Amino acid sequence: MIELDLQNAWSVASKDFETFKSRKGVIYATILFPLGIALGFPGIVAAIWHIYPSSASAGGSFTPFLDAFSFWFVIGAASLPSGIASYSIVGEKIQKSLEPLLATPMADSDILLGKCVASFVPPMASIYAGSVIYMILMDALTRSVLGYLYYPNWSFGVILLVLAPLASILSIELTVILSSHANDIRAVQQFTGVMFFPFIIIYVMTEINVIPLNTINLLIMSGIFLVADLFLFYLSTATFKREEILTKWK
Repeated sequence: MIELDLQNAWSVASKDFETFKSRKGVIYATILFPLGIALGFPGIVAAIWHIYPSSASAGGSFTPFLDAFSFWFVIGAASLPSGIASYSIVGEKIQKSLEPLLATPMADSDILLGKCVASFVPPMASIYAGSVIYMILMDALTRSVLGYLYYPNWSFGVILLVLAPLASILSIELTVILSSHANDIRAVQQFTGVMFFPFIIIYVMTEINVIPLNTINLLIMSGIFLVADLFLFYLSTATFKREEILTKWK
């Protein structure tokens, strides 16, 4: 049974938060991706309705597209943490700052949890900030057409509060597992990039209404992600060998 010391985990996370501040490229991506969603999709809808005014009269038939747009916050939650998570192990290894941490009496599970927290919090905070802007702009745009405020709704609530966090954790844990056995940050990021294709496929299927993003389907996806998250956490603690890192990563 894995035992966790939350104080130790928070100490690791706090150190990684400071490192995150120096990664300007990661910071820009973390901020700009959700902001692009928040401004881009309302802008696309406004442009379409301006060019084709008759399309605005479709009313409720447009709502599946709004649901599909919302799924981009899940894609963002799954993609943004990989830049932080990959650097938290491989980057520290390259800069020779990981060995002192591994030499402490902290349990492997505490170290891994702390690094997961550091990779989780900034992207999710940005995702939530972007989602608020997105809801405000989209409601302002569509209220006159739909006759009511579309956001917030139950589906978007499940996306933001359940599915997006679980997708983020899945991405982080997979990246940490790969990073603990790699020597190159780019290689890890390129490999983890493959896992985002399923999210894009789901998005396309929601756009063509093959998979309606209703509450039931979102909860089913969330259940699958939860099982995968639990499995990967136990796998990461089982495969994270500090002795090998200390002796072989020279």
